Amino acid sequence: MPRIYLLALFAPLFLLARAEAEPLTLQECLKKVITANHELKVSAFDEKIAEGNIGVAKSGYLPQVNFQGGYTVQQDPQSFLIQGRAVPTQQPEYGFISVSVEQTLYDFGRSSARYQQAKDLREALSFSQTARTKDVFLQVVTVYYGILEYRKLTEAAEEEIVQMTDHLRVAKNLYEQGVVTRNDLLQAEVQLANSKQRGLLEANRLQNSWLYFNYLIGQPASYRAELEEVDTTETIPAPVEDKFPLTNRAEVMALHKGIDAAALAIKESRSYYFPVIFTRLGVDYVQNNKVEEQAILSATVGLKINLFDGLATTSHYRQAVQTRMQNEEKLRMLESQIRLEYDTASNDARIAAERIKTAAKAVTQGEENLRINKDRYQEHVGTATDVIDAQTLLTKTKAEYFRALSDYEVAIARIKKAKGEL
Repeated sequence: MPRIYLLALFAPLFLLARAEAEPLTLQECLKKVITANHELKVSAFDEKIAEGNIGVAKSGYLPQVNFQGGYTVQQDPQSFLIQGRAVPTQQPEYGFISVSVEQTLYDFGRSSARYQQAKDLREALSFSQTARTKDVFLQVVTVYYGILEYRKLTEAAEEEIVQMTDHLRVAKNLYEQGVVTRNDLLQAEVQLANSKQRGLLEANRLQNSWLYFNYLIGQPASYRAELEEVDTTETIPAPVEDKFPLTNRAEVMALHKGIDAAALAIKESRSYYFPVIFTRLGVDYVQNNKVEEQAILSATVGLKINLFDGLATTSHYRQAVQTRMQNEEKLRMLESQIRLEYDTASNDARIAAERIKTAAKAVTQGEENLRINKDRYQEHVGTATDVIDAQTLLTKTKAEYFRALSDYEVAIARIKKAKGEL
């Protein structure tokens, strides 16, 4: 009878979960993330947008072709005065066309710095995308083992409901026989209600974890799978390493590329202090029947420089220097953060491994403690409070055990992420 009651209680929460259950490993989840996660899809466009900046920067190596044309109507044409008589030098109405090709010959490294800077920024965004992927991976790992934890906690809550239902049955029988007082019966009823509340709470946490998990792996909200169980045969954390290559971390490589790009920005801004040498080929046509040559072909080699721009060049140069210094400081800060991330994860893994060993033994002892107290109560030696306390202690011990398992696996994933191996 208790099992039938439990099925009725939890059926709305688990019916959908079991309908589409399929085996799913953590590695398969991470593969789904790469192709289906919405956040990663959105951030992937940053790199594609940066690719366009490379094309813009590359345009500095190519000639600029300009075209201009139109039709002009004047009130009076321009004229010369010859012996007091106005002689027109152009038509009052005329069309004109101008075509020019201009090519920069030398700009003191401005174009090359701009082009290389765009490439470095694109690579930095590529590394940032990799780092973002690793962050999502860790979120998936955390929720994955969280689902396993909440599923075990829900099962423990179901077992507690069964135990408390049975205890209520025993207490009711003893009360009807006049062996115990009504207080025992009320205690059993209250504890059963608490157990049901706990079961609903754990089931709700499990369902919410599934919803977030499906969001991360790009699946419908109704998707459910049979997740691979945690392997508890070995709970020995990886040894703490004094040093490991930071270049495995995409965030570090992104900052290195950012520093390189900032150095090129300094070079580009400094080039504005120097002139640009250019060449120009042009064809200018002005409709004018007053002159012999209406189309003029020209070739120019020239030099142009801005003499004063309101100190904008100086400001850009100082800004570029500060940006590089900021990125260098960010790199030093990130290296410290990675070491802190690794050390805390290693410590958490070590403690979680010890918790697993201790809690596993405590669960066995708690089960035996509950059995003894139930037997004592049925033999009229123990009290109802002893049984309830023993059951509550067992549920709490199981919760600690399942939580330790989840914390251990997540800590191991954090270690791998800190080392750039996730």
